[in-house]
Amino acid sequence: MKKSYKIDVDCANCANKMEEAAQKTDGVKDALVNFMLLQMKVEFEDGADPAEVMPRVLENCRKVEDDCEIFF
Repeated sequence: MKKSYKIDVDCANCANKMEEAAQKTDGVKDALVNFMLLQMKVEFEDGADPAEVMPRVLENCRKVEDDCEIFF
């Protein structure tokens, strides 16, 4: 399953760090951040519940960029 989320991030480098952090989150098969559109596309692993995974994605992203936001 793939879903798109709006994000709030200040710079392209920070968006890249968010993408890498999201990709390392359990339950995420792949993640892609588009800084120009302020959008994160997440592909979830089979059987993963997006409502359960996304708070962990946000937690991991805030470890590398503490003022980022993901709207889900």
